Amino acid sequence: MKIRIAHSPDSDDAFMFYGLASGKVPSHGFELEHVLSDIETLNLAALEGRYEITAVSFNAYAHLTDRYILLPHGASMGDRYGPVVVARKDGPTSLEGVRVGVPGEMTTAFLTLRLYDPGVKYVVMPFDEIQEAVHAGEIAAGLLIHEGQVTYEEEGLRKIVDLGEWWADRTGGLPLPLGGNVIRRDLGPAAIATLSRLLHDSIAFGLEHRDEAVGYAMQFGRGLDKARTDRFVGMYVNGLTLDYGDRGREAVHRLLGDAQKAGLLPKPVMVEFAG
Repeated sequence: MKIRIAHSPDSDDAFMFYGLASGKVPSHGFELEHVLSDIETLNLAALEGRYEITAVSFNAYAHLTDRYILLPHGASMGDRYGPVVVARKDGPTSLEGVRVGVPGEMTTAFLTLRLYDPGVKYVVMPFDEIQEAVHAGEIAAGLLIHEGQVTYEEEGLRKIVDLGEWWADRTGGLPLPLGGNVIRRDLGPAAIATLSRLLHDSIAFGLEHRDEAVGYAMQFGRGLDKARTDRFVGMYVNGLTLDYGDRGREAVHRLLGDAQKAGLLPKPVMVEFAG
């Protein structure tokens, strides 16, 4: 059976899938094809059910529960860190009257920004163009995801708010769930169970063979050296990635519940995990 696994071309996702992509974790008869695309494109593709397994933002997952189920591993969570709103050093210190460049309306970063500031003004931009747009003065502030979270200071930008810190303070220390892996329900219980184990084993392989997995992930790091790639990978591939646990699952329920109560989601979300 051919299975397409769609994920972002980023160092943390590359690290997660290194075991499978390298063939060091056996595929147990499945023909696996890795499809790489930015997270907002994957969110929109998931609305159509395009891929059998895909990374999605939790904001998008709220609209996908009829077709996809969450895998119990593969989550990216920020534990007192997360997407960060930045400005130039001579720029604004708050979001009042400010237009923010955001990486997509289906991203969890954008959902969390709207929880933080329901009236925020924004413009959608490719995630990898936001920093430069802030530098150039095209936008007063930008919402950074991926590697921008670890490079913005050395590039001369200043933090307005780290949404992961804000979320932890709001929730008594819960991590901020940003994205997860989902699998199509129509594959059936047996295939879902086997594929779930494969993805778990790939994450575990990377964590157990960190140096070689980070070396592989560097090619997706958009210029990060090995030390900074390792730092970024460690932020988003860790124990919560291997298994949500009670704390991670509570965080997902809290995020989607708060968003629904705030009118940012159309209806309550029934969170369901495979296995």
